Amino acid sequence: MPNRLADATSPYLLQHADNPVDWWPWGPEAFAEAERRGVPVLLSVGYAACHWCHVMAHESFEDETVGAYLNEHFVAVKVDREERPDVDAVYMEAVQAATGQGGWPMTVFLTPEKDPFYFGTYFPPQPRHGMPGFRQVLEGVAAAWRDRRDEVGEVAGRIRADLAERASVYAVGSGVMKPPGDAELHLALTELSRTFDATHGGFGGAPKFPPSMAIEFLLRHHARTGSEAALEMAQRTCEAMARGGLYDQLGGGFARYAVDNRWVVPHFEKMLYDNALLLRGYLHLWRATGSAQARRVALETADFLLRELRTPEGGFASALDADSLDEETGKSAEGAYYAWDPGQLVDVLGPTDAALAARLFTVTAEGTFEHGTSVLQLLADPEDEDEYRRIRDLLLTARGRRPAPARDDKVVAAWNGLAVAALAETGALLERPDLIEAAERAADLLITVHLTPEGRLLRTSRDGRAGTNAGVLEDYADTAEGFLALYAVTGDSSWLDLAGELLDIVLLHFTDDVSGALYDTADDAEELIRRPQDPSDNATPSGWTAAAGALLGYAAYTGSERHRTAAERALGVVTALGTRAPRFIGWGLAVAEALLDGPREVAVVGAEGDPARALLHRTALAATAPGAVVAVGEPGSTEVPLLADRPLLDGRAAAYVCRHFTCDAPTADAEALAEKLA
Repeated sequence: MPNRLADATSPYLLQHADNPVDWWPWGPEAFAEAERRGVPVLLSVGYAACHWCHVMAHESFEDETVGAYLNEHFVAVKVDREERPDVDAVYMEAVQAATGQGGWPMTVFLTPEKDPFYFGTYFPPQPRHGMPGFRQVLEGVAAAWRDRRDEVGEVAGRIRADLAERASVYAVGSGVMKPPGDAELHLALTELSRTFDATHGGFGGAPKFPPSMAIEFLLRHHARTGSEAALEMAQRTCEAMARGGLYDQLGGGFARYAVDNRWVVPHFEKMLYDNALLLRGYLHLWRATGSAQARRVALETADFLLRELRTPEGGFASALDADSLDEETGKSAEGAYYAWDPGQLVDVLGPTDAALAARLFTVTAEGTFEHGTSVLQLLADPEDEDEYRRIRDLLLTARGRRPAPARDDKVVAAWNGLAVAALAETGALLERPDLIEAAERAADLLITVHLTPEGRLLRTSRDGRAGTNAGVLEDYADTAEGFLALYAVTGDSSWLDLAGELLDIVLLHFTDDVSGALYDTADDAEELIRRPQDPSDNATPSGWTAAAGALLGYAAYTGSERHRTAAERALGVVTALGTRAPRFIGWGLAVAEALLDGPREVAVVGAEGDPARALLHRTALAATAPGAVVAVGEPGSTEVPLLADRPLLDGRAAAYVCRHFTCDAPTADAEALAEKLA
């Protein structure tokens, strides 16, 4: 019989709807029930594409005996971390502080007052490798709650106090710091170079994650300063990722991370946010260098988004699982959809083409993955492009007949905002109007489904039905970023207006008036044991620095000192963290590059449909000036302040390049415009 998760919009929660565990969704009802029964709460946090979440579910949560014990001694609460990043952030901080590590599934035991007192991540069904078994943990916690309740309360109180103390670090004083200047950004570059893997690209060792935000900083720093070191780190990292197993050599798109330091074996789940960020990164690398590889990867990644993640409503699904059914074993296995052995190549291609494919894609008898299989790599450019495409297409078609990984088809506002920005820019620069149309459809979904009549964002939707969880800071910031990119590409000023409305919510409900610091949740959101706040990047730009970037861009379009001042105050934290941990605040460093460059403001005026206006517009979009904003419209336009009082030049379409609304002489020549924006 289904439990209380049966009506959830989250695919992850729905995966647990038939468990023998009597799961509750997060909410006051669950904690009221724990208070009524006098039992602790088991909080289990994960997400649909999480491999070890599936393992623990199969081993423990699907077990009737475990379920019965849990139901008797606890109130069990299941949370999708992608729906409730605020809940995840608060308790993950406690887990990391207590254990020195974190991860998912996250397992936390709480009092009915939501205070944590015992922590962990994955627990096996039986003790192994130094880990206690899950049933053993349950029995120990239940005994402590029954026999040492006062001691449990003291522990919970100390943890709450510690978390409250941590929460004050960014709330006080950070806003009085100035944004980073040239010296700080140079120190950040130096620190990045210290951890750069000159052999394999990327930063640090295994596991190795795609450094999307750092790449954007490096490209902007190169554009502003001419630093060849910055460009080389970006180029070598992007090339290594594109050639390795992290990148899907057949279908396009990137996996979450590589388990080794050479980008060979990925953790195979594919996330929307990674692919949106990397799509934009490779596009910007192509824009800076003209790299044919970067252009190909950008287009293939865009096609992957449309083919495999687009939902019927026009949004983009959150993720594809790492696991899928292995037809040979009849069991679900990580990477089964993507890996190949030499015999499988022969079955699809025949012996001659199979030998060629094995050389092209580094498929060996020993294998680079598990059980003699290999993850496809493209370590050298093919000698015959047509032959390479023919073989790739045959393998992609054959792979399409394998059981596909499951898809988490909930739509997350923030990640769709990132996708909107990436697709809009790619469509404009690479002459793919279908990508611009896809960006507009996704943006329309965010407006019609995620935006409430009060102008507030809801975090998720599924099948066109909005969830109930309030948007967090990254939802507002990344959606505004997407709308700003759509305005730059289309010239439709309604996107700029909508971005401004979202950013006004950021200023009103997410910003500390005294310090200028930003919070991850609104001031009227559900009260947790602390208000989460984190300026550092994780898999995506932090809401804090993403908001700073959107505020800065909006100010450049409108001349709003209020928005620019808010962006500058928010960037003070980048001064504090950028020189020490640039890998984890790359987006903030990228925004700081835009601030130092102006950012430059480009106003293009001319009659709609005029080829001269279109050429100037595209030239402006192709500029590498960090964070440059581009407005395009008819002469005499008044909807957008940047376009106001910009006449034609001797009757011809013209472009104005400005900083802080102070403009150079206009030009009607695209080459001259490109030089002004170099």
